[in-house]
Amino acid sequence: MKLLLISLLLIIFLKLPAQVPSLAKDILNEATAEAAQSGKNVFIIFHASWCGWCHKMDTAMNDKAVKSFFNSNYVIRHLTVYESRGKEKLENPGALDLLKKYHGNDQGIPFWVILNKNNTLLADSFLFDPVDTNHVRPANTGCPAAAEEVEHFIKVLKKTSSLNDSELSIIRDRFSRNKE
Repeated sequence: MKLLLISLLLIIFLKLPAQVPSLAKDILNEATAEAAQSGKNVFIIFHASWCGWCHKMDTAMNDKAVKSFFNSNYVIRHLTVYESRGKEKLENPGALDLLKKYHGNDQGIPFWVILNKNNTLLADSFLFDPVDTNHVRPANTGCPAAAEEVEHFIKVLKKTSSLNDSELSIIRDRFSRNKE
């Protein structure tokens, strides 16, 4: 009887479908609804499990010195793209289409965007070459580490949040350590 029960449970378990990642549009809709209710903006990070800089971005944003600053100002969500061979099932269906919509598909990851509650783009991780006044050559700051990347990030945060200069200074210091 035990063997029959174990066999039956094993068959049921093996027949259960693997958990499918949420659709990117559902994640975005849920995030914008939460943003509308909470008065925050939406911070979307495109990432992959293998991406070292993506992990650095998460580590920096979750550092106890700055985590509350981000959580108080943003609804933060991750969308998985560009997974390695054999892990493609981890990708959020539709995430690559969103990445393309924001022109980040040729930029590497992490790539991030900040949207308002109406799903309007407020800012992104593009840093333009200061010599290029036509803004033809954007570069993805990804996880800010170099001084100019960190300063771009701070300007974006100042523009899209209620963070004060003291809080922004703490964030600047934390992200400056990413280059180490």
